[in-house]
Amino acid sequence: MNARLFLFLGLFIMVAIGWVAAFVIWRAAELGEEIAPLEPREFNVLTLVAAGTGSDRENPTRLGPTMAVAWGNRVVLVDAGRGVAESLRQAGIPVTQPDTVFLTNLLPENTIGLDDLITTGWLQDRQQALRVVGPRGTQKLVDGLLTAHRAGLDAMGRALPLPEAGREVDVVEVDTDYDEELDGVRVRAASLQGGPLAALAWRFDRGRHSIVLSGTGWGADDLVAFADRADLLVHDGVYVPPVESIEETGVDVSPERLEAERMIHTDLESVGRLASRARVEGLVLVRLRPPPFFNAQLESLVSQTFTGRLYIPTDGEEIVP
Repeated sequence: MNARLFLFLGLFIMVAIGWVAAFVIWRAAELGEEIAPLEPREFNVLTLVAAGTGSDRENPTRLGPTMAVAWGNRVVLVDAGRGVAESLRQAGIPVTQPDTVFLTNLLPENTIGLDDLITTGWLQDRQQALRVVGPRGTQKLVDGLLTAHRAGLDAMGRALPLPEAGREVDVVEVDTDYDEELDGVRVRAASLQGGPLAALAWRFDRGRHSIVLSGTGWGADDLVAFADRADLLVHDGVYVPPVESIEETGVDVSPERLEAERMIHTDLESVGRLASRARVEGLVLVRLRPPPFFNAQLESLVSQTFTGRLYIPTDGEEIVP
């Protein structure tokens, strides 16, 4: 009897040790994916990476608005929202790989991640200055961020062997139309008029493929002309449901607040009409207010005014035009 008991206990201990070892190995691999350095990514074709698809509202499943446009080994960002470093990691893009940030406007939701990108990228040994291209006021914003963090950045520079250039930021302010070529991609900006602050839309053309991104709810006519026949238009949308629908969900968002947001964002019916007027092939909806509970509901609304391809990506999703 004792021999059988000892044998049973021995087998049980061996199985337990095996399970513990397997768990440790699994957890180590998981941690490695979470914190291990990432290799720069390569993209065979012009690709939109919806790194952060959220808005200015707190939402751990949708980080702040950050779109990556990538081709070859080049990655640039359009806006840098809340949690930009985490959203890049989730997309498998090293925080040091994007060398340029193109800002659509200076609403906090689009810029609040800039200091994260500057400091986190420097800690990861970024070798050159980060370039930030945006509307009027961008230089003042960046100067303010660097001034606010100067003491901490200086301390990091003294304590750690970090490349001095990696903490610098080169700013380009765009007052009128902007046009440059980056590794075979034509990058252009158009000013969107009629809003409470300066705003830009950005267009990326590579061969026959094009992506247009806007983070603004005004300047529809300017955007329609600029995005004409693009493959993808990336835009925001505000959904204002009936009052009873909001009450049933228990979400603490008043219809009055959503109506007010129409002043700086675009409602879903209007964004569908905008995409149709611009004759784009596909419409990518991000910065949704409130975040969608069911995509089918939004698809039903937008399809009333837009018959092209509709995308409602989650964080990290990639779309090829």
